[in-house]
Amino acid sequence: MGYFDIDICVIGAGMAGLACATRLSGAGLTMKVIDKGRGPGGRMSTRRAEIAGEMVSFDHGAQYFTARNPDFATAVKAWQSQGVVAPWPEAGEDAYVGTPGMNSPIKAMAQNVGVQWNCRASAIVRERNGWRVETEGDDFLAKSVLVAIPAEQAHELLEPVAPDLAKVAAGARSEPCWAVMAGFSQPLDIESDAFRDADARVSWAARNSAKPSRSGKECWVLHASPSRSRELLDLPKEEVGPILLQDFFEQTGTTPVDPIHLAAHRWLYSMAEPVDGEPARFDRTNRIGIAGDYLHSPRVEGAWISGTALAEKMLAEA
Repeated sequence: MGYFDIDICVIGAGMAGLACATRLSGAGLTMKVIDKGRGPGGRMSTRRAEIAGEMVSFDHGAQYFTARNPDFATAVKAWQSQGVVAPWPEAGEDAYVGTPGMNSPIKAMAQNVGVQWNCRASAIVRERNGWRVETEGDDFLAKSVLVAIPAEQAHELLEPVAPDLAKVAAGARSEPCWAVMAGFSQPLDIESDAFRDADARVSWAARNSAKPSRSGKECWVLHASPSRSRELLDLPKEEVGPILLQDFFEQTGTTPVDPIHLAAHRWLYSMAEPVDGEPARFDRTNRIGIAGDYLHSPRVEGAWISGTALAEKMLAEA
């Protein structure tokens, strides 16, 4: 185990945490960004799979994102010039996807600020000169700690040391979502590449192989509605895949076809219902703050806005 003395520790390398770290780094500050995941993505993850001898990818989390905020739109244009995002008109006039996978902009941001993956923050402890962030590996003594993880996880981590911030996180509620990744040997007889129906069992379905910079066989991603996901919440993933695939065929009126690849993933904290108030919170006395889509809006754009707002609050107090 190592012990490192740093100025800022950012916990969480999803869009909110990386947007925060990017802004702080641009202002000349140094920090350590840690994340429990094995690599870039979070809810913008891309999963690779070998199907019939060919490697393909599935965007099994966020399917696309919009860019309506002027500052976020500027960031997206920069990503577009780097080749890590592209428009996807099928989802709307202002819709974008990462290229070649949804996690591509996350990868680009993570490379610029440096992230220590496989590093789960197990506790935050108050020290005389700051905060000690405990992990299963290295511990970090930081003057400031910025927490950018899902609300439920943030509440658990913060409750012992920052009850006011923990209370804010506790006010958010996230819906679960079962995601199914299905590959087929031949194109399905479905004209549209994407459809949504909030009232249906499968509330979103997309022909993942039709997105920009994708290749490979016919691949679909299905997202169950919150109510359907709750019904199936505790079932094994091996059972959930066939159930939701049948729902999909029934909804589209498509003749059922056996997939050549089928996998499911459960997102426990998929769609956050935002809490009222500012898009980020920073306790300047204790030098600890929070960011996440649950503080603004349940979108990629909302996470970016929140993370950037947290950085601005911290810079204003520097």
